[in-house]
Amino acid sequence: MATTADFRNGMTIQLEGQLFSIVEFQHVKPGKGGAFVRTKLKNVKTKAVLDRTFRAGEKVEEIRLERRQMQYLYHTGDIYYFMDTETYDQLPIPAEEVGKARNLLKEGETVTVITWKNRPLGIELPIFVNLKVVETAPGVKGDTASGGSKPATLETGALIQVPLFIKTGDTVKIDTRTASYIERTAE
Repeated sequence: MATTADFRNGMTIQLEGQLFSIVEFQHVKPGKGGAFVRTKLKNVKTKAVLDRTFRAGEKVEEIRLERRQMQYLYHTGDIYYFMDTETYDQLPIPAEEVGKARNLLKEGETVTVITWKNRPLGIELPIFVNLKVVETAPGVKGDTASGGSKPATLETGALIQVPLFIKTGDTVKIDTRTASYIERTAE
């Protein structure tokens, strides 16, 4: 058990049977009344953010999540398979646990799998990934790096907006936090 004095950003706690990560917190000592801690919590599973106030010294259950590097192998239906890079054990993870990250998952990619009590809770992609453009409208003479964008389908099936000069077969760098184009790469 931890108290509000132990709060830190990124700490995971259990409230009402659900896991929450502390996004930010602030200790408040008003002139009248008791001190309290104002927090912003993010649900580990649904990613919903909520505000919650705790009395100073209130006890909460701290949860230690395990993060392991795993390689994405393949998926069948709604099950995605990952391999532990140290033990070579395979871990099946349902699509709802993988979440939106599945749109940018490429076979062979190394990701961080988050588990609690040996149960997968989700995955974290690297901040940037390089993916090949498999379909986009052809470029036209005069297309420049500035101004305008067009839709492009990536090798993972994701649809993103890219500059007009990108053509089918190019490899692009994608920011996985926003699923947006960063630059064309020479890969």
